[in-house]
Amino acid sequence: MLTRTALRRLGDRRRQADRRYSARLLGSADLAAVSAVAFGLLLTLVEGQWRPLWHLDTAAAHRLHEYALRHREWTAGLRLLSDRVWAPVTLRTAVAVLTAWLLYRRAWRLAAWAVVTTVTGGLVGLLAKSVVERARPALHDPVAHAPGYSFPSGHATTATTCFAVFMLVLAPLVPRSCRTPCWCVAAFCVLGVGLTRIALGVHWFSDVLGGWILGLAVVALTVWAFEAWRVETGWDRTPVSDGLEPELSEATPEPGSGTR
Repeated sequence: MLTRTALRRLGDRRRQADRRYSARLLGSADLAAVSAVAFGLLLTLVEGQWRPLWHLDTAAAHRLHEYALRHREWTAGLRLLSDRVWAPVTLRTAVAVLTAWLLYRRAWRLAAWAVVTTVTGGLVGLLAKSVVERARPALHDPVAHAPGYSFPSGHATTATTCFAVFMLVLAPLVPRSCRTPCWCVAAFCVLGVGLTRIALGVHWFSDVLGGWILGLAVVALTVWAFEAWRVETGWDRTPVSDGLEPELSEATPEPGSGTR
């Protein structure tokens, strides 16, 4: 039988865990809010053709375009990365395969989160493009072409949401010592996607920045919703660095509400 001291310590640990979880939950909400505000501000600057941003966009586009014209092999490598390796269809297909595996593992809610995050990022990006209707860079002797409007970059949005899905889903299966390098690789890929789109002359810098911010906002919102579901159903409180569902490494990732 537990003594009063032991019960008091247990209660203190639970309250501390509750406070840490509340802080993480509020942190996700704050990140989503900040990202949404940042995206709205950037959208306003783009729509208003703010001159400092316009100068930054044009300077980056022309300098990278000149480099691309002088280094055709480098440009061919960028096109391979942009059109094949990091293409939205490639990343979304990878998410679809991951979702199928999650369904096989009966991780229903985690699979739903992966789909909702990826689809929401794509749909919101398309909506923003249709509202802004920003033209893509018109460069002399272009090295690449892309259809549709420019802001925000669909490649950047998709890369942000998809690589976040990969890491937040698969983190429990990665040894702790390897998680930081994996996050670094994911961040490098997201940044690389943006660089290739600017260097190929199919996006302005602000398009890519807008895509990153939009993707981050979508991920933060869906993570907040998933974390809220976990606490409502009585699951263990764990840091996001361990993945959205650390139980994925177990035989039954989602045995049922209120069973943990």
